Amino acid sequence: MELSDLKTMLQIKDNKRDDILNLIIKNTTQALSFKLGLKDGVSIPDVLDYIALEVSVKRYNRLANEGMSSYTQEGQSITFSANDFDEFANDIDAWKDENGVKDNNSGRFLFI
Repeated sequence: MELSDLKTMLQIKDNKRDDILNLIIKNTTQALSFKLGLKDGVSIPDVLDYIALEVSVKRYNRLANEGMSSYTQEGQSITFSANDFDEFANDIDAWKDENGVKDNNSGRFLFI
């Protein structure tokens, strides 16, 4: 995902917020890479780049409201999803199925 794409989506024309936008991009792409089961150094497939962009927009719009599940002011109410990736879960799962990525939900216990 490119900084310019995120700025276009957010209608930001200056460079004043580039540091926070780049951090949002970094964190979002790391989280998506983890959810996709990608190894370090492997890029997010172009076909799923839209997820990183959409989640980055959500994350930016939630700035100053971190940790809140909802926000109400002067009759306007906003509800935040518990997980920004929830609406993309089917797409992520489909990509993982098509690419043979298995979830490792098994655990190991060591009894001493």
